[in-house]
Amino acid sequence: MKKTILALLCIGVLALAGCFSDPVQDDLLNYINKETTTAAQLEDKAISAYGSVSGVNYQDDQTLYDALVTEIIPDYKEFIKELESVDIETDELKEIHDIYLTGANHQYNGFLKIVEALENQDIGMIEEANKMLDAGRKNINEYLDKLDTLAEDHNVEIEKK
Repeated sequence: MKKTILALLCIGVLALAGCFSDPVQDDLLNYINKETTTAAQLEDKAISAYGSVSGVNYQDDQTLYDALVTEIIPDYKEFIKELESVDIETDELKEIHDIYLTGANHQYNGFLKIVEALENQDIGMIEEANKMLDAGRKNINEYLDKLDTLAEDHNVEIEKK
């Protein structure tokens, strides 16, 4: 009789342990620690390269053009490819990840538009490209905010660089 009670007690403990599982937390941990690490490195590389030839670091059109064509756009394209291959299990995280993809695609298209604008020496296209880049940044900031909120709601701490 004691063996039966002990066996039932063990089964009860295992079932109870399963009740404490948080699929969103598990998905977030996998997403942050495994699924997006390569993508994050590619994004950092492309954005750093863009920052080194734009804004206050702008030198001339040819330098910007060369960096976009040889480094920034290929790295950013690979970054998007990595984002598209990320394995996500939960709807909550999938919705947030889709915002990231939208922003990344806006940025990518903005980079392509800058190349086209430089080739055509069209200031109007530069303004269009800047709007695309701005829309991308807004999506990416929204993604980061929502990711932080989701992580906080599921007791996941995200290390900030």
